[in-house]
Amino acid sequence: QVQLVESGGGLVKPGGSLRLSCKTVVSPGIFAVLTMAWYRQAPGKERELVAAISADGNTISNSVPGRFTLSRDNAKNTIFLQMNNLKPEDAAVYFCNTHSETWAWGRGTQVIVSS
Repeated sequence: QVQLVESGGGLVKPGGSLRLSCKTVVSPGIFAVLTMAWYRQAPGKERELVAAISADGNTISNSVPGRFTLSRDNAKNTIFLQMNNLKPEDAAVYFCNTHSETWAWGRGTQVIVSS
């Protein structure tokens, strides 16, 4: 059974930065061939795709270019989301999953952007 564990969220002031991590507990070799993605869900809104990264580390989509950057470490079954110059509208619970939303969702990690 696959487990997704997101971390790194918190309270940050506008203009601040956070680095989110998503550890995928899955059989060896599976993670490394998958396109993974970050999603977010703000209060009262549907979950939306933020960005996706291919198995070999190329960003294939990014709804927040210039401020958000993805990376991954296949040896650690982990993807990262570096978020800079955060804005109040970035506040949400952030989740990871495959680009096809294959697995059961984790608990996510909450990002609060407030002065």
